Amino acid sequence: MIRLLFLIPLVLSTMWILYLKANNYSLKQGKQGFIYILIFSSVIALFYMIMMWLTQAQ
Repeated sequence: MIRLLFLIPLVLSTMWILYLKANNYSLKQGKQGFIYILIFSSVIALFYMIMMWLTQAQ
């Protein structure tokens, strides 16, 4: 599961690009969405890292 975390921002970014293209927005106009995706993905990764540290998963 942990090794697949890189897919979260990849999938979300792809979906965001498709949304922007479907509604005739440029990538520059959608920059804020990419920032939100990175923040959301970082929070998820941080959560998993903390959970692994607390449970001492090996």
